[in-house]
Amino acid sequence: MALLNIRQRITLASLTCICVAHIILTGCSHSIHEEHPLPDTLVVGTLYSPTGFFILKDDTLGYDYDRICNFARSRHIAIKFKVAPHMAQLLQWLEEDSVQLLAAEIPLTAEYKRRILPCGAINETHQVLVQPKSDSLMTDVTQLVGKEIWVEKGSKYDSRLRNLNNEIGGGITIRHIVSDTIATEELIAMVSEGKIPLTVVDSDIAMLNHTYYNNIDISLPISFAQRQSWAVSHTNEWLADSINQWAASSNARNYSKSALRRYFEISRSGILHDTAAVAPVTPPGCISPYDSLFRHYSRLIHWDWRLLAAMCYTESHFDPNAVSWAGARGIMQLMPSTAAAYGLSPEQLTQPEPSIRVAVQSIKDVDALLRPYIGNPSERIRFTLAAYNAGIGHVIDAIALARKHERCDTLWYGHVEETILWKQSPQYYNDPVCRFGYFRGRQTVAYVAEVEQHYLYFCNHHEK
Repeated sequence: MALLNIRQRITLASLTCICVAHIILTGCSHSIHEEHPLPDTLVVGTLYSPTGFFILKDDTLGYDYDRICNFARSRHIAIKFKVAPHMAQLLQWLEEDSVQLLAAEIPLTAEYKRRILPCGAINETHQVLVQPKSDSLMTDVTQLVGKEIWVEKGSKYDSRLRNLNNEIGGGITIRHIVSDTIATEELIAMVSEGKIPLTVVDSDIAMLNHTYYNNIDISLPISFAQRQSWAVSHTNEWLADSINQWAASSNARNYSKSALRRYFEISRSGILHDTAAVAPVTPPGCISPYDSLFRHYSRLIHWDWRLLAAMCYTESHFDPNAVSWAGARGIMQLMPSTAAAYGLSPEQLTQPEPSIRVAVQSIKDVDALLRPYIGNPSERIRFTLAAYNAGIGHVIDAIALARKHERCDTLWYGHVEETILWKQSPQYYNDPVCRFGYFRGRQTVAYVAEVEQHYLYFCNHHEK
């Protein structure tokens, strides 16, 4: 049954171009317009993005995703998602009435407003300078004279910098990244790591990445604000009214604030620990208080128990009360949906034995799913670790990209670990061979290497 649950979730995610999720809720449909009651199922169009809609560990997440689910719960309806590869397709679906609502950030330009009716909360973004934190931060665009700024050639950031350079009378040195595999988010990482001095990105992307890199500053805007919101067609004013009424409610405003904090403010550089909880004591000579559990359950997957311990240490530092920004909990950092698929209650997520047991069951199932792709057992462990961290769908996508671009699709290091990084870029995550959309692969690449590093340490200091 556990394997069936995983296969069902993978099959669902593999159809993301058509339907990513179907949120079923019970109750009666209603609307503020009796002549236009809300449908039992609302078909919602959206776009993959690092902020609004994405898949992590086979769960669907995102700022827009969370809020539209909140709307659906408040109106007791179901929602069905269709994910478009680009904005033009999304607008075409709306005009063809194959979707009823666009739950994505649609720019409120004159061109778009002729085709859509804005609804819901209006958000504002602008382009910002990403610079290292220091005692001499730039606070005015005129200070960019004589500075070197790196952007993708031909991008909107490139265009804005050229216009800004003209506005201030010249002096900005615009450098271009030439690699096809480096996405905007990678440029932010390069600023954080000191590889490039400056870059420019949209403020929402900057806010998201600030949760990963606390050594960057994103406070200097270099463009006017761009207003954006969800949208419906002009013929569906009744739907816009219902969404506007919901967005104005105190429940929606509070929920949106919570979602904003989750996706744009909470640090993602580590896990949260309950400082009030009393940590179990590790006996002398042991790796953790749970060594006996690792020894017992590792036999089910034919792993060295110290590898399972290394995985757990990387996940939570053996803290049963650890919680990630995405909602993963316990010493094995299980997502609530994964735990539920294996019959684990929310209360059991923080209990070490059920957490380890379910983690091992999921590892066993993922190993079986990867077996047709990766024949070598030792190499398959690396792919399994990656799938545990990212979700197996993103790993399968990376394998497909490696195969398409003549990389070795059965080796992790130097091959598939590189192609999973490509899934930050729209040209790759929208490739027809990819079915699971956007993914930030840096954490997964680091995760696999870190687990192996801890494993080698445990092997050198603890007997098998």
